[in-house]
Parts: sequence; structure tokens; C-alpha cells
Amino acid sequence: MRALISVSDKSGVVEFAKELVSLGYEIVSTGGTLKTLTQNEITAIDISEVTKFPEMFDGRVKTLNPLVHGGILHRRDNSEDVKIASEYGIKGIDLVCVNLYPFKETINKTDNFDEIIENIDIGGPAMVRSAAKNFKDVIIVTNVNDYSNVIEALKNNQNTIEFRQALMIKAFEHTASYDSMIANYMNKRFNGGFGEYQFISGKKVFDTRYGENPHQKGALYQFENFFEESFKTIKGEASFNNLTDINSAVKIVSSFGTNPAVCIVKHGNPCGFAIKDNLLESYITALKCDPLSAYGGVVAINGVVDKSLAEEINKIFIEVIVCGSITDEAIAVFESKKRIKIFTQNSQYLKIANDSHDFKHIEGGFVYQNSDFVSDDEVKNAKVMGEYQANEPQLKDLEIAYKIASLTKSNCVAYVKDGALVAIGMGMTSRVDASQCALKKAKEQNIDVTGAVLASEAFFPFRDSIDAAATAGVSAIIEPGGSIRDDDIIIAANEYKIPLYFTGIRHFLH
Repeated sequence: MRALISVSDKSGVVEFAKELVSLGYEIVSTGGTLKTLTQNEITAIDISEVTKFPEMFDGRVKTLNPLVHGGILHRRDNSEDVKIASEYGIKGIDLVCVNLYPFKETINKTDNFDEIIENIDIGGPAMVRSAAKNFKDVIIVTNVNDYSNVIEALKNNQNTIEFRQALMIKAFEHTASYDSMIANYMNKRFNGGFGEYQFISGKKVFDTRYGENPHQKGALYQFENFFEESFKTIKGEASFNNLTDINSAVKIVSSFGTNPAVCIVKHGNPCGFAIKDNLLESYITALKCDPLSAYGGVVAINGVVDKSLAEEINKIFIEVIVCGSITDEAIAVFESKKRIKIFTQNSQYLKIANDSHDFKHIEGGFVYQNSDFVSDDEVKNAKVMGEYQANEPQLKDLEIAYKIASLTKSNCVAYVKDGALVAIGMGMTSRVDASQCALKKAKEQNIDVTGAVLASEAFFPFRDSIDAAATAGVSAIIEPGGSIRDDDIIIAANEYKIPLYFTGIRHFLH
């Protein structure tokens, strides 16, 4: 039996090779892998002894040879294949262990195109695909985490067709992901990121119990290692809908840096938000906005959940808590609550992955775009459009309201007072409807919006929204501007002596 080992990631390869030798495998290897094996006293045959050619062109050509690929690809149960292999002195290769040049690591550390090009693997993917194609006869290993499984299978007579088939699928996933990464990089470098093809590749983190509904399958996939590194399950199991709600809540909370922010989300929309002196006060205040909707909701907490905060949360049914971290005493508070789910990011504060691009499925395909971000400078650099300016507390509330509105489904308006969301209307077909809906709900909750600031993620098309805001007692307004009736909006704000700010940047979220 013969095994070909040629790996970029050499972790665990020495132990793997030793086990293969003990099982009677003859090892063939290349370049750096060969050096690593021989330095660890593992007998291995240089690939050039098999191909009868030296490695060429600085290692660009070393395994692209019929004596290699013939050894992998010839079908052992095909008499003609066996005859040809014998005729040309092609010796079978029964196991191929390959992982590819570190292209991702290279583009992360350098912009030198010559270095990047040299870290595009050619022979590796070819061998992986050859072995995967002939999985009936050949074991293909592309993941270091599978080394122990392969050894166990070989030792326990479990090298079945089903076992090799599973490894075959991983192999094709490995090369597909690798080629997608290269194509996307080249399009980013030379075509502004929008080439003829766009490849979206993700690695499964875990299955959800089902999708949005019980009859749908669901799973979480990640682009890099964000969820592996920054999503820890403390209690419960994250559902498909939990994950989308968590995403909405964390995006809002994380936009406020290290401030003690708390956001409550229900069905993807915020129904409570506050930044107060501490997380406990922030949670209590956020809950006042819409305690009815908060029931069974998702709470994002930008910091550490301690016992006192846990006891406060435990007074109503909250389905999901996501936080920077949580103390053991706080976890104990929720021990008897079977339905609550708790997730942390193993950090002091919540964060998002900051993906550079965004996409959305539509029937028949998907639309793709640069990601939208709301920077602090948008509010700080917003232009005063009328005769009146906001004071410092109003400016702080304007920033909160503007970020919430910008990160919530359009059409959206948000009313914020003293660092807390007091009313919000979202996902409406009319901006006036959104304003009126928000005020109606605030009235039902006996919340006084007098003195609150108002933010909209897009311009107000008519002055009626300003008239309604003035009637409600709004003290300052921020919006992108850009309407053909901006002058009417400015006139209305001046009439009511309301400070009006335009950011110049629209944030539709559809």
C-alpha cells in the first residue's frame, strides 16, 4: 500500500504518517512535507523518484505526472486499467493526504501580487480531485481533523465505501471553496468585487432544529471563523429564527462601542433599547418601550450579565440572551428556566463580523452589494439645516435614534428620549404610517414622547411628518435629506423651532 502526503498545514502530519507506516503503508512525499517527515525519522520516498523528474520551476511542477495521477486514478476493478498501469510501471497510490497552499493567509498578510500568485496551488487540487473521483479505490484526506478517524477506520476494518464517500465529499468541498476564494479575490482586485460570477461559500457551524418553520430544514454557516470563535452556547439551542433576531439585536448594540447598551428584538425588529449608566438600568429602561412585544424576545446586552441583571431579566419570559459574557452566578439564576437560551461571544463587549459584502436571495438568484455601515461620523458631521441647533443631550439621543432607524427595516422612524427608545415604527409602506404607528403604540403604553428626538433612515417626502412630530412634542430631528421638498421640511422645522439635521446618507434596509 502506498500513501502520498503533501500538506501545507503540517499539524498532526508526523503522527498521522507514523500510524500509516505502522499499518504497512509506504509514504511518498514532496518538498517541505518530505523534509518534515524525514526530520522526524519517517522513511519517505521523494516524489521525484516516482515521477523520474525533479521538482521544476520553483516547485510549480512536481506532482503533475501520469505516474502520480495514474497511480491515483486507475480503477482497480477494471482489467484494462490494471493492464495499462502495469505496462507503464504505474504503482497504485491508495491514500492521498493533501491540503492546499495557504492562499487565504497570504492575501491577509500581503498585497504583493507575485507572492499571492505563488500561493495558488495547482498540483494539490489536481491530486485531491483525482483521489476524490476514484474514491472507490482511494482514501482522500484533506482535513487534519480527519487523521484520527482515518487511522481508526483502517485499524478497525471500517474502510468502507461509505467512509470513503464521506471523505470524497469533503475533498470536493475543499477544492470548491479554495477555487471560489481565489476567483472572488481576483474579481475584488481587478473588477471591484463584481465579476461575471460571485461565489458564496460558507462552512457549516451547526444544524438548527428546523428553518423558519418546522417543515423547513435549517443550518448556520460561517464565512470565516466568526461563529466558531465568537458564539458560545451557554444554555439551550439556537434556532433559525433566533439567529436572525440575534443578528439584528447585536448589529444595533455593537454600533455603540463600549457603551452599556441593551437592545430587545422581536421578529427581527427592535422593541426596546437604552443606554444608561449601567446594564441593569439600561435593561429596565429598554423594557419600558414595549414590554408586551418583549415577551419571548431576544435581548442583546453589551457587556457582562451579572446576578442582579439576571434576576431582573428572569421576571418575564425572555427566550434568548446574547451578551459579551455571563457570570456563573447569573447562569444559576436561569437554571430552572427550561426555555431560555443563553449565548455569549467570549468577550467583554458584543461585536459583529463586519462582512464587506451583503446579499439577499430572490427567486432565481440573489442580489449582491457592498455592506452598509452606519459610522459615528454621520451624526457628528450631520449638517444643521434650519435656524436651530440641538443641545448636547439631544445630539446623543439623535445618534441613538439614527443608528436604530438605520439598522431597522424600512420605512422606519425612531423616537429616543434620555438615551432610551420610546417609540418606533418600522417596515411600513409609508413613512407617515410609521410615524403614526410609533406614536399610537407609545400612547397605548402610556409613554410620554414629549421632548424625544426623531430619526428616519430616509428623507421625509412631505412636511406632514414634521407637523405630526411637532404635535407629539419632538425636540429635534435627524434624517438623510435628499427630497425634492427638502425646503418644505426645513421651513416646517423652523416654524416649530425644531433643530433639523441632514446626514446626506440614506440607509434603506429592505
